[in-house]
Amino acid sequence: MAIHRIGRARTRALTTAALAVASVLALSACAGGSTPAPSGGSGAAADHGEISVQYSWIKNEEFAGEFYAYENGYYDEAGFSNVVGISGPDTGVAKLLSGTVHVALSDAASIGAAIAEQDAPLKIIGATFQKNPFTILSLADGGNITTPQDLVGKKIGVQDSNASVFAALLNANGIDPADVTVVPVEFDPTPLMNGDVDGFMAYLTNEALTVELAGYDITNLAYADNGVPYVAETFSVTDQYLAENKELLKAFLTAEIKGWTDVFQNSTDDSVELITKYYNQAAEDSADGLEAVFGALDPTKTSKGLEAEKLLISTPETEANGLFTISDELKQQTVASLKAAGWDVSVDDLFDTTIIDEIYTENADLKNYLP
Repeated sequence: MAIHRIGRARTRALTTAALAVASVLALSACAGGSTPAPSGGSGAAADHGEISVQYSWIKNEEFAGEFYAYENGYYDEAGFSNVVGISGPDTGVAKLLSGTVHVALSDAASIGAAIAEQDAPLKIIGATFQKNPFTILSLADGGNITTPQDLVGKKIGVQDSNASVFAALLNANGIDPADVTVVPVEFDPTPLMNGDVDGFMAYLTNEALTVELAGYDITNLAYADNGVPYVAETFSVTDQYLAENKELLKAFLTAEIKGWTDVFQNSTDDSVELITKYYNQAAEDSADGLEAVFGALDPTKTSKGLEAEKLLISTPETEANGLFTISDELKQQTVASLKAAGWDVSVDDLFDTTIIDEIYTENADLKNYLP
């Protein structure tokens, strides 16, 4: 899923080749060379003009809602002449602050770290993922780490970029770091499958599926369910852009809600077909570099990834309040999680969800995203 993918930690460590691909994608998009696929329908007058959106990761199932918004004309209906979706990996923080992009699909750790460390004028205005996707992955016939206390005495593979968030997991559960052996790893879970480590810091939507599809019985210790709950895949903007473009952002988020509603109301097979279309187009736009690094999209893993994402997106709170909403309790839990990782921010520093709340006040029917 993304870079720094949390900890921002989300700096998902990539190979040199992958980073080169990301650079090509970002540069071509900023230059206007990475135009989204044509939206369906003629749409409305372009009252809001063009908006640029930085994606946190490559164009895969993580952005299925955005693909539906293109395909079914929701951006057109909202009054946008063009929505330029820029492939990641990228936290979006630097581009937001430089004005290179208008909106970033980022995460609470990346945005919170920038606010805490740089006093960055950024806000989260909504969140696709109510639960972050981090997990300590283990083999059922190996480490079989089912509770935080099972970490004690174990060797855990942790990427350098995710060290702060792993420390937050230990801190939140009262575990002395000296009681756990941290083994530096990259994002390839081979050390876990080879038995070199007992547990591996992974994503529920990615490496956990990779190991499972390789034929292993796995155990997940999800961060969100074990003391480190915080939102991810966040809609993030600068304070100035928020102050000056509330109606535009309201229109944009409304289109996004409609797109993600389609994810829940369409079959997984139909969604995988659409995701594959946009992935393949992104591969073509990157002069085949994307597919050279990441390979052709695996329909089975894409399907499983999409279903795993739905569990992170849809919760009792979103069922009651609507997609992208963030409850007061979850805001408090998020800032507490960030503090455990060393980033001290307040709820008001990090969040402004006024727009998403207004959307549902004005159109309560949009809350009904489930089939």
